Amino acid sequence: MLDGRVAIVTGAGRGLGRAYARALAAAGASVVVNDLDAEVAAETADAITGAGGAAVAHVGAVGGSEFADALVRRAVDEFGRLDVMVTNAGALRDRTLRNTTDEDFDLVVTSHLRGTFTCGRAAAARFREQGEGGRLILVGSPAGQRASFGQTAYSASKGAIVAMTRTWAVELAKIDVTVNAIVPTALTRMVATMPGLGDLVAKVDAGEPVPEAARRQGLGSPDDVAPLIVYLASKESAQVTGQAIAAGGDRIALWTHPGEVAEQFRPGGWTAESVGELFSGAYADRLQEYRPTPLDLEAIAEG
Repeated sequence: MLDGRVAIVTGAGRGLGRAYARALAAAGASVVVNDLDAEVAAETADAITGAGGAAVAHVGAVGGSEFADALVRRAVDEFGRLDVMVTNAGALRDRTLRNTTDEDFDLVVTSHLRGTFTCGRAAAARFREQGEGGRLILVGSPAGQRASFGQTAYSASKGAIVAMTRTWAVELAKIDVTVNAIVPTALTRMVATMPGLGDLVAKVDAGEPVPEAARRQGLGSPDDVAPLIVYLASKESAQVTGQAIAAGGDRIALWTHPGEVAEQFRPGGWTAESVGELFSGAYADRLQEYRPTPLDLEAIAEG
């Protein structure tokens, strides 16, 4: 499906990024494996080449323009072109608002949001130069779609990435570049600290199968998300752009774009009192749910 295509995956040393890189290579793509950790980047690249694929490791932290440009140059120098950019990398500093320092916030936003921006911009410039279109696959999160306690900086970054997806999809359509955001869920180290999931992550890490009840709720292995990446990287996905697509376990879903859900008019304008009447009356049952959809942990425990 991806023979002759070249992809970059940032944050590809572990977890979801590693699964994306390996799946792209298995589908025929040559892959630049980026990670901050040189050892795990090399392990992923070696696993790909050991299986007969083509890959090189490129070590470093995303965020700055110089690194993004160097990452794209590496793909071109090694494989002659670039067709796909998957912006998976990012750091975590989970803190509630009162405990989030400036340094925490800057680290998370720089790695996730600025890293996506600079890598996306560098890839788009190369796509424009080649004149053959391209694929930008940006990585969002449920934390950017609904509330996620203790993740101020991460939620802000992931929500912004999905918003950026829509804008880039409009801007880059004229050069045949599609831009989509994925919203992945998987049983990785990132979710092991969530109440009720630590034991399940440990069992899956030990080789036990993911319970069907968990898979139906969008929880599986990183490999369950990878087929969506392969499809979005392919020529077959040319009609899909500007979308936020959830994937995990047995589930693929489309997130809505923000839209107004109710409107009221008042001739002559509003007063504070009439606004209060609106929210205690017509809008009282139209307020939007902002909290995450709870998992059915009892069903998961029962298998």
